Amino acid sequence: MEDPLLELTPGPTLPVASAVVAVRTALQAALDDLLAVPDAALESVWEWRIGFVDNTDVRYGFYRIHERLEEAAAEVVGGRVGGGEGPGVGPVVPFFGALTAARWELRAALAPLQPADLDADPGSGEWTVRRTLGHIVGSQRGYGWYTAWWLRRGHSDEPLPKRVDSSEMPPELPEEGEALGTPSEILARLDDLVDLAAGRFAGLTEDQLTIPARWSGLPVDLRFRMNRLGSHLREHTIQVDKTLALTGREPTEVERLVRLIGASYGRLESLVFARSDEVLGRRFGSGSGSATHVLDAARDVAQLAQSVRRAAAATA
Repeated sequence: MEDPLLELTPGPTLPVASAVVAVRTALQAALDDLLAVPDAALESVWEWRIGFVDNTDVRYGFYRIHERLEEAAAEVVGGRVGGGEGPGVGPVVPFFGALTAARWELRAALAPLQPADLDADPGSGEWTVRRTLGHIVGSQRGYGWYTAWWLRRGHSDEPLPKRVDSSEMPPELPEEGEALGTPSEILARLDDLVDLAAGRFAGLTEDQLTIPARWSGLPVDLRFRMNRLGSHLREHTIQVDKTLALTGREPTEVERLVRLIGASYGRLESLVFARSDEVLGRRFGSGSGSATHVLDAARDVAQLAQSVRRAAAATA
């Protein structure tokens, strides 16, 4: 079996919407720009609105990006309140929204780290950051496989098995292998797995979410397993924070601000993730649709970040 997630679930795979791909690209470039700003430059003048005598500082530039992402999220929510999303958004999609929000907060927490930070030993037998990331990626992979197995089993009249039949699964990859490479390479693996799981499971129905399954040996249903995805990621994001503290790696103010922006973007993506281009392109009444709000935010965030970086560099 090449990949149980593909072979045990009905297709086709829902691709990541083009607007989401575009805003992710812009956001990642913005984070790179912002991480180049030293804490010492945060109180330098930033001309947010050219021509105004009383301009703001570089620090506010970070908060302005946060605010712009929050504005976009409010626009999407506001449009849906008035016009709804229409067909094509199933009951499991909000769970993937929570997962992708957690994913982006983890990404922002890891963005400033170097490979040496991943391998620093916290002592007392605690995992390194790299070991934790290997577990995160491996768990996401295996969780999708096993959820697919329970999905295929469906509402069987047979007694609930104590576990997935491992003979029907390929060997799990060692977690050490999932954690090879730079932080961005590891996170790329996680992104691929999260996006694929959303693409395969986004169309689940309410009836399918009640399919019996297990989690850690306990009888649950597929709704529980889907809701656990985001929670598991947040659990280990906190573990990463604890590990960095144990190794003496305290975040700078800029890194804290970048994490705030990552969390803000995660909230926005949670509103548009696991949806098709068609769904995101629908207009709310006579106004714009979700795709327009997201793309506008992507453009503004990129411009704001470049402006903040230039202002900080001018005082170096």
